[in-house]
Amino acid sequence: MIGWIILAILVIIVIAVIAMYNGLVQSKIKVDNAWSQIDVQLQRRFDLIPNFVETVKGYMTHESETFEQIAKLRTSWANAESISEKASLDNQLSNTLKTIMAVSESYPELKANQNFSELSEELRNTENKISFSRQFYNDTVTMYNTKLQVFPSNIIAGMFHFTARDLFKAESDEARKNVKVDFGK
Repeated sequence: MIGWIILAILVIIVIAVIAMYNGLVQSKIKVDNAWSQIDVQLQRRFDLIPNFVETVKGYMTHESETFEQIAKLRTSWANAESISEKASLDNQLSNTLKTIMAVSESYPELKANQNFSELSEELRNTENKISFSRQFYNDTVTMYNTKLQVFPSNIIAGMFHFTARDLFKAESDEARKNVKVDFGK
């Protein structure tokens, strides 16, 4: 009789370990998927940018350093391997695009350009999707990281070397501020 009780307890423990392990694996896969969604939207933005830049270039010839910065960021993006590198590049590109959009406000003929309007709308939609994807990623990472820290799944996570993931966040206080446009350059 005691043997059956011990066997039942062991079976329950094994089932609990399997369930916790599978839950951790599922959470890890959700985090990877959430990052993939950000990656897709960021790539879409990078694909839109050359057309946008070409449309704007003719109107804003004095903004050549901004265009050079965008080209440099696109190259860096292609070579980036980690989430933190891509997050940093994303923040830099967001700030550069904000600058272009702010400067474009002073060019009525540019704002009236059909191609510019369509590309601007596409970029705005993409930025909204990126924002949503970042939020979804951070929510997913938070749930995953919580599983890594709460008892008893933290024991299973430690045994199988699950590691915490970084949240997607603004790089600095500067990235959180509004873009300042100086027409006196």
